[in-house]
Amino acid sequence: MTSLSNLKISFIGGGNMASALIGGLIQQGAQSSHISVADPYEPTRQNLEKNFKIATTANIQGLAEKIKDADVLVLAVKPQQFKEAAAELLSVFNQSSKKPLCLSVAAGIRTQDMARWLNHTRLIRAMPNTPALIGQGMTGLFASTEATQDDRNNAESICSAVGEITWVNNEKQIDDITAVSGSGPAYVFAFIEALEKAAIAQGLSSDQARLLATQTVLGAATLASQSTESPGTLRERVTSKGGTTYAALQVLEKLNWSGIIGEAVAAASARGAEMGEEFGK
Repeated sequence: MTSLSNLKISFIGGGNMASALIGGLIQQGAQSSHISVADPYEPTRQNLEKNFKIATTANIQGLAEKIKDADVLVLAVKPQQFKEAAAELLSVFNQSSKKPLCLSVAAGIRTQDMARWLNHTRLIRAMPNTPALIGQGMTGLFASTEATQDDRNNAESICSAVGEITWVNNEKQIDDITAVSGSGPAYVFAFIEALEKAAIAQGLSSDQARLLATQTVLGAATLASQSTESPGTLRERVTSKGGTTYAALQVLEKLNWSGIIGEAVAAASARGAEMGEEFGK
């Protein structure tokens, strides 16, 4: 394992997730001079250079020398752009005897397809989520059999810089993680949005509704993460039969709240598998 301060990392794609990872890495001790990014969008490159003092270029060929010297190559492009980026990377890989670990954060792109496109098998898939933007992310990780322990350690160092991590041994479970934590923030935002609307409907101001909804979710999530008791037990502790919470939960149960969440997660997982088929052709 290479220490974070010595780790040389190149990024293909410099969007929000790449920016979050770069910011977290630098905060944790990575050197700006060891990080480089290829992104075609000039404002993105300008922001990265301004915020992190890192080297950027408009295309993969412009990053070729950095890639040849990198310990880790982070593939942070959209799934529909992955195959095209991989074709450009292949020409760079063919010019060098050394290949870095490839760490992909692209949803749905399977290691078998990455290996075929890149002619490279030291691969790790990562599925972070948007709270990584504030250092509170959750990332699921899966490694190919050819990835070394050092590769796994380096991937952990990168992803841990923006939150918590968990490993899975079955690649299919990355689709499940995508459905739970990758897409999960949107479910929480939808709940906050609904709680806000309900608060306003009861006569509270929009500012009060936003504060009440967001702080309630934040406080409850923090309590759940720090408590030794299960979420079910915590729920029971604030639910007195015949009380206000009981009345609200009865409505949610009548509407099959738990079943709806289960169906939503299953749909997201299935779509992740479909994306693997769709973009892996």
